[in-house]
Amino acid sequence: MRHSTARNSTVEGTRGHEVRRNGTGPDADRTAATAAAGPAEAAGPAAPFRTPDRDQDTEGPVSSGARATAGDPDARWLALLMHAAFFLLLSASLARFLMRHPGETRTPWIIALSAVLAVLHLLGPVFGSRPTPRRLTWLGVLVAVWMVLVVLAPSFAWCAVPLFYTGLRILPPRAALALVALLTVFVVAAQLRLATGFDPNLVLAPPAVAAVASAVFVHMQRQAVRQRELAARQRELIDDLLRTRRELAATERREGTLAERQRLSMEIHDTLAQGLSSQQMLLQAADRSWDTDPATARRHVLTATGIAEHNLAEARRFVHDLAPADLAEGGGLEAALRALAARETAQADAHLTVRCHVEGVPAAALPDRVQSALLRIAQGALANIAEHAEATIAALTLTHLDDRVVLDIADNGRGFSPAQQAAHPSAGVRGHGLPAMRARVQQLGGTLTIESAPGEGTVLSAAVPLPHSPAPAATEEHA
Repeated sequence: MRHSTARNSTVEGTRGHEVRRNGTGPDADRTAATAAAGPAEAAGPAAPFRTPDRDQDTEGPVSSGARATAGDPDARWLALLMHAAFFLLLSASLARFLMRHPGETRTPWIIALSAVLAVLHLLGPVFGSRPTPRRLTWLGVLVAVWMVLVVLAPSFAWCAVPLFYTGLRILPPRAALALVALLTVFVVAAQLRLATGFDPNLVLAPPAVAAVASAVFVHMQRQAVRQRELAARQRELIDDLLRTRRELAATERREGTLAERQRLSMEIHDTLAQGLSSQQMLLQAADRSWDTDPATARRHVLTATGIAEHNLAEARRFVHDLAPADLAEGGGLEAALRALAARETAQADAHLTVRCHVEGVPAAALPDRVQSALLRIAQGALANIAEHAEATIAALTLTHLDDRVVLDIADNGRGFSPAQQAAHPSAGVRGHGLPAMRARVQQLGGTLTIESAPGEGTVLSAAVPLPHSPAPAATEEHA
């Protein structure tokens, strides 16, 4: 037969072309962007000595200093250390004075001022950590009492070290440095009073200690500010990533819903819609021959009944797992294609003969998705042949190759121009057939090839790569 020879040569040419084009499709690389702030950006302008936590005042008698350092274990530890150092230095200075100057008239004043200084230091956290008028007044009284003590007893000068920390923690930068300079002057003056003569070490050592202590404290404060800023940026970045993930998940859900709708529409088109169309044609034929040829009309009705039973099985299968009913009956894709060919031949009532051929042996069982897609393509193609091609013979050829499986559907019908059909697709429900077949094959990474010409029949070839083999690059059509 001329068509059979043309079909065989066409199929062989298609396979050769597919083997030449065997290669992997473009890979979709996933990249992850990482954001990090550099040191210069983290530093920004000159950071203040006070941390953001200290900008929050407290209400009532609650210790605001404890609240300011509650979230930072290192700051809380440093505050406790400074409190302990202050009372230790105060006690040591008082003990030294009492041991060196027992029974002096100024002793009661020294003891009283020491007690006042201790009470003032204990009351400090009550006034909060912000530079409010109450807090500044408390700091001024504390420094004034200490200065009086240093004037009366120079041994109290070393209590200035914890006061450095208090001033740097509360005051703005310039005011804090001015206070440190003032305290340092009093310490130098007190040390010179205690010395028997002029000692350059006593003049230079206290300013050096004050400068080192201030620099270390300022550095720690700025590092804390930078860490808080970095943590805030990281939280913003994490929030952005979480929001992006939520948006991506919502997009994927929408795309999955649309894909499932498209798949269901193709399933219904290739099964129920095709069966209902066949039933309609059979019942119309039975109606036309009911009076003149009752036997033929009855045969048409019985054939329509068989189609209805098969559609019912398909509908029930949709409810369960949407797998084709022919595949659910067992026997695999080969048995399903033979059953389809026999059913289409019976439904055509000798107007169309459908033959099925299987070539090769699969190395492993085909995936369910591949079997279902190829069976649906065969159903849709045979439905188009029965309705449009006016063919008398159609052939289903399933070929198992090493790296793919190929399904060829050929007919000796009137044919058509694939290029013209692609440029001007037919309107209506029937126009869903070829796009649905192409979508099925593309979802599996395969190719759909259509070779046809007016009056020369049609050969439709669907090639699907096996899971272990690379997918073809793209779908092609040959006129």
